[in-house]
Amino acid sequence: MALLGQDHERPSSETAWTILDAAHDLGDIVTVDACRRVIDADLRGDTPATSDMVVLSAFFG
Repeated sequence: MALLGQDHERPSSETAWTILDAAHDLGDIVTVDACRRVIDADLRGDTPATSDMVVLSAFFG
């Protein structure tokens, strides 16, 4: 599901927060950890790891 103005390859920090909430509710620790790393990288202005982005992209897929 793509949102207007968002790159398909890199979910926004807001998307990462949404996935974090859902993953936390489901007890999906791997996805929770990946979301936290993506959010931290975004806050630092860094590029998140590709492996973490794959986890986020696959969460709803």
